[in-house]
Amino acid sequence: MTFSLVARDGDRFGIAAGSSSPAVAARVAHLRPGVGAAASQNITDPRLGTALLDRLAEHGDAERALSEVVGSAENIEYRQLTVLGRSGNGFAYSGGHTLGTHATATGDGAVAAGNMLAGGHIPRVVVDAFTSATGELEQRLVTALRAAVDAGGEEGPVHSAGLVVVADVDWHVTDLRIDWADDPIDRLAELLDVWLPQRDDYVRRGLDPATAPSYGVPGDSR
Repeated sequence: MTFSLVARDGDRFGIAAGSSSPAVAARVAHLRPGVGAAASQNITDPRLGTALLDRLAEHGDAERALSEVVGSAENIEYRQLTVLGRSGNGFAYSGGHTLGTHATATGDGAVAAGNMLAGGHIPRVVVDAFTSATGELEQRLVTALRAAVDAGGEEGPVHSAGLVVVADVDWHVTDLRIDWADDPIDRLAELLDVWLPQRDDYVRRGLDPATAPSYGVPGDSR
């Protein structure tokens, strides 16, 4: 029911995900500035994303973090996990009860996973599309989501999509979600077109509001 990509671009980490279920990014995406990113999916336990990042923060080894969580978590056979640190490849785990056709693919700075897929090739398509794409991290992540759908996507229709990115501040610099729609990835791309030109200004507003530009009506304090 879910396909996702965890990716790194310099000191930025991002996650993009699509699903036939509602509000996929709210459950799947876990990121921590300066540490890494992880996805917890399939029959999802969001606590495992936090656990992966906690382990990664302790020692910085993504492969070890995944091994530690897989070795200690209850009901791990129902989970599908990915994790990516500050350098090197991403790593993935799919438990024995992962749903339907499922697969993972890894590369330098990227790891993709999916379950109930139209074909086992989808994660590799996602990683390759991200690697070959240009532009901002957010744009490359959306390109990868579109490539997944174009290659067959899930067994059923995709109804939700999300995109989350962290950088060098202690909050999500991008957090865009289409929680239920017939065309969530197209709508996510449209939303990104609105958001991206303003992204860095909103960071400046958080850090130094006296000098940052504002948007909206006069007196807007968002």
